[in-house]
Amino acid sequence: MSEHRAATRLVLLRHAKSAWPDVADHDRPLAPRGRRDAPAAGRLLREQGYVPDLVVCSTARRARETWELAAAELGTRVPVRYEERVYGADPAELAGVLRELPAEVGTALLVGHNPGIEDLAGGLTGEDDGDVLARMTEKFPTSAFAVLSLPGGWAGFRPGTARLTAFVVARGKKPEK
Repeated sequence: MSEHRAATRLVLLRHAKSAWPDVADHDRPLAPRGRRDAPAAGRLLREQGYVPDLVVCSTARRARETWELAAAELGTRVPVRYEERVYGADPAELAGVLRELPAEVGTALLVGHNPGIEDLAGGLTGEDDGDVLARMTEKFPTSAFAVLSLPGGWAGFRPGTARLTAFVVARGKKPEK
């Protein structure tokens, strides 16, 4: 085992745009725009080198559908854990879920909801993340994802210690022809 292990990488993906039919919030499906944008998020994850080792996904229908459509674009199968605690979670609850991940997971992707996803990303990053942080905190839209480097690994990450390395908005991104 190498002494110089790369920092743990966390990708936070907000579910794609959902519809508002007369169903319980947990059961809301994706809207047509969400069905277009979720695959774009998957393509961008693959193209930019952010394919995860493990996915932790909210059990809400819109989050599961987002992951299924994004996953189809990755070109590889990725293990996924559907986690009830992610639905409606605040940043502390999300961090608790992430701290339980095995140390051998180098890159994890969390598919969840706002405000928890945005607040977790903002709370983990430091003030020196500049323009990327400013863009992310201005608005964290559906189908967007933030990529953070966690120097302390899953068990040891703390607020303000992560480095925000990318913020990508997949909305309206069509495949290259």
